[in-house]
Amino acid sequence: MSFFFCFLCASTLIAEDGSRLWLRYAPLERVGYRFERVVADETSPTLGVALRELHTAWKSFTGGEISFSGVTDANTALVVGTGKSKAVNALLPRKALNGLGRDGFLITSVGSHLVIASEGDQGVLYGVFHFLRLIASGLWTGETIRETPAYERRLLNHWDNLDGSIERGYAGGSLWQWSQLPDTLSPRYEAYARANASVGINGTVLNNVNANPQILTRPYLEKVKALAEVFRPYGLQVYLSVNFSAPQTIGGLPEADPLNKDVRQWWQKKMKEIYALIPDFGGVLVKANSEGQSGPQDYARTHADGANMLADALKPYRGIVIWRAFVYSPTQEDRAKQAYGEFVPLDGQFRDNVMIQIKNGPIDFQPREPFSPLFGALRQTPTMVEFQITQEYLGHSKQLVFLAPLFEETLRSDTRAWGEGSTVARLTDATFGSRRLSAIAGVANTGSDANWCGHPFAQANWYAFGRLAWKHDLTSEQIADEWIRQTFTHNEAFLDPVKDLMLTSRETCVNYMMPYGLHHIFAFRQHYGPEPWGDIPGGRADWMPWYYHKADTGGIGFDRTPTGSNAVAQYHEPLAGIYADPARCPENLLLWFHRVPWTHPLANGLSLWENLCYRYDEGVQTVRAYQKVWDRLEGFVDPERFLQVQSRLRTQARDALVWKDACLLYFQTFSRRPIPYELERPVHDLEDLKRQISAVHGGRL
Repeated sequence: MSFFFCFLCASTLIAEDGSRLWLRYAPLERVGYRFERVVADETSPTLGVALRELHTAWKSFTGGEISFSGVTDANTALVVGTGKSKAVNALLPRKALNGLGRDGFLITSVGSHLVIASEGDQGVLYGVFHFLRLIASGLWTGETIRETPAYERRLLNHWDNLDGSIERGYAGGSLWQWSQLPDTLSPRYEAYARANASVGINGTVLNNVNANPQILTRPYLEKVKALAEVFRPYGLQVYLSVNFSAPQTIGGLPEADPLNKDVRQWWQKKMKEIYALIPDFGGVLVKANSEGQSGPQDYARTHADGANMLADALKPYRGIVIWRAFVYSPTQEDRAKQAYGEFVPLDGQFRDNVMIQIKNGPIDFQPREPFSPLFGALRQTPTMVEFQITQEYLGHSKQLVFLAPLFEETLRSDTRAWGEGSTVARLTDATFGSRRLSAIAGVANTGSDANWCGHPFAQANWYAFGRLAWKHDLTSEQIADEWIRQTFTHNEAFLDPVKDLMLTSRETCVNYMMPYGLHHIFAFRQHYGPEPWGDIPGGRADWMPWYYHKADTGGIGFDRTPTGSNAVAQYHEPLAGIYADPARCPENLLLWFHRVPWTHPLANGLSLWENLCYRYDEGVQTVRAYQKVWDRLEGFVDPERFLQVQSRLRTQARDALVWKDACLLYFQTFSRRPIPYELERPVHDLEDLKRQISAVHGGRL
């Protein structure tokens, strides 16, 4: 039987605060097909959530109620359940669900019925959300859908602190009200779990990687337990970031040496305590020997020694250790090489429940980086991508930058580690090798703001991460289309221009911030505005913008070829050779891998200096064009969200101009060449910008 829905969105625009995210379930004026009832003959908290979601959505879509039954008859019905369901088994052969696992799902029509089924309760919930996504988007065709997630563990990493602040958070304070837990549960907790389940996210690391050891004390573990109980019906497991020195700081031991028997026993007892409270606890995330955090190297031990100690403590409970590869220390070596140098020699030495979490690029979530060479270099150790959903280096929640193209660019990068087709996605989803663990993580952008993410369009980055974590071969265009339809409207007069705006926004941001592979020239500490001249007295060299751009009268860029740091050698061939050759290196990474003269010609025949000027100007002009696009769409959006986006686009246009003027005026002092006369003249004075930006390291523009 075919199912056809015809959708026309209601025209009334009422004020919205964005709190419903993409789960608005906007009323549908006409529905071409209606099922008469939902048949479900199983009970569980998760299946209860799925049925409640169907009821909520259908009432919102149609204004009517649906009935629920445990018996299938000839009347048209939506049948929901697992392989244990009599109703499901009456319609599907048992083998139909084979291979779906607990998270995968099948949506198919059988006679007059539609079936959403899985081997596990979570899969049924994900199937229901997918079905409702297609209906809400107007994309339902009635075709059979069979999906399993690309990654077993799909995690949000929160950088939330116990005092309610969020490191690199731009949407208010922490969601977790630690002072009120465990007795008082905010309704936002369940809403958070529901939003994650709707896009297939199944794990959450509650606290900052710069972990406060107090999170492991009994009072806080009781609070974590209360959150875990709210999250559990939505299939959302809890993880914690742990401080490596915890046996010392809260355990009273004289040291935290991972080979010390007492230290190992302390961690074993702590894990036993955690699992007694939270039986489905996912595991721990560790930042060690990085940015002042303690770690095994403090005791002349290796990362493997530290990770394996924790892995042994977690092993009886099937928990995992996620060990971050973001490590760097004061050194004369190229910072981009350090993680590779520390972890590759340890490949094969980690326990089988240890994963190495690697930032998408070798530096630090820059607007554009090459993929980290650790992907493909660790052949015997499970690796996972760490993306940053919060816009630390991409305009905070003041700028509209859709990150799906960045995520997609990394996931589709071919490392050549196992031959052609060895993409980062396939290396981390356990396609290659015999490694059974697969996971992906995104640093969350949620906060206490009513709309969760600060900027209305920042919600799309949370959504995009979840969708790619579930199915990494989705395109940015597909994801943007889905999100716009659910969050705003199906009307093509709105959909098409906004989709184009979103899909170009990341490249626009790169253009007005750091084109051609420039990187890390942000204002110190706040990471918002430009400060290419930055030099903090007494600070480390690799905290300084000049360390990365190396501009002088001879040229600009970081030489990572064999004549420089030779970071290119960390990549597999033919990439190493391509990156090392300025004639073959992708132009968008030229200054990442090469130091070149200002007069160096690019493919268009213009000099590097001229191209830098045009790219910065293009970025500014494109943001201004975004303002015009958005202003024309006022009739399609409720006033509250329209004005929020309009205001933020004004800020973005102003600050893009600051980026352009600051960088071009500063670099012009070295290039000693004119800005092409057909381009808009700088409107700022360089010395004024220096005073304005450098005087407010802890603030924002």
